[in-house]
Amino acid sequence: MTEDAIRLEALRKTYKGRKGQPEKQALKGIDLSVPRGSVFGLLGPNGAGKSTLINILAGLVLKTSGKVTIWGFDQDRNPRQSRASIGVMPQELNLDPFFTPRGALEVQAGLYGVPKSERMSDEILRLIGLEDKAEAYARTLSGGMRRRLLLGKALVHRPNILVLDEPTAGVDIELRQMLWENVRHLNEQGMTIILTTHYLEEAQEMCDQIAIINQGEVVAQDSTANMLSRLDARAMVVQPADTCTALPTGPGIQAEARADGSIVLRYHSNETPAEAVLEAVRAAGITIRDVKTEEADLEDVFLALTSSK
Repeated sequence: MTEDAIRLEALRKTYKGRKGQPEKQALKGIDLSVPRGSVFGLLGPNGAGKSTLINILAGLVLKTSGKVTIWGFDQDRNPRQSRASIGVMPQELNLDPFFTPRGALEVQAGLYGVPKSERMSDEILRLIGLEDKAEAYARTLSGGMRRRLLLGKALVHRPNILVLDEPTAGVDIELRQMLWENVRHLNEQGMTIILTTHYLEEAQEMCDQIAIINQGEVVAQDSTANMLSRLDARAMVVQPADTCTALPTGPGIQAEARADGSIVLRYHSNETPAEAVLEAVRAAGITIRDVKTEEADLEDVFLALTSSK
């Protein structure tokens, strides 16, 4: 058994173009490893290839070339075992409106060959907070409840890996918090979590490691802490003691006034020392009442890595 929950080697996917249209390379030789037991963020702009990659993992899309290993099982040699090792909560609300939550879980478990004596429908209903809606038709459930049911369906066969594709898109804060509590609980029990999200603050808070995909290529993969340390961009926020009439200026310094009267000074620490920034503030005749620094966040890293492509 390997140390990786998922390993992708030179994974490519090319879609044939329509009449007169060129082929589209959705994935261009992806090399990626997801450590076991981690919460792994898979980020990228729209059209980057994230959905194609997830659908290949789920067995819904056939790769063009490359190697996919899921929980130690080669997807080509052991398709059944590799598929059974992963559960996917899709972004789309694809539920049969005439099934009840319990019925949907039972059918899904049957599709995975889970014997009736080993099914966990009631336990899953409690986990996702739908115990009191167990016999209600899916068409009567709210959007948030349907999204919770999708999570339940992904768990019926006790997968080692859970993929969450934009799980909190369009949901309220209460549901988002409940989902993350469930995710933390599952991860503490040893389940590997793969998360795609447009809410970068969620990835920054939840994920141990992050990979950023852009135009079908992995442009970065590292621990969240190392990813954030990649940028040397800094922001110094100065609160003047008196009303400011002129902004500080200096080589490598960008100054901006905020609505609350403070001034934010952006600079790169490898080019401009903090002392030079403070000197520019003093040269502008500004008396400092308070000062603090702000570090780059994941959104800064994301934009820096994807805007250049």
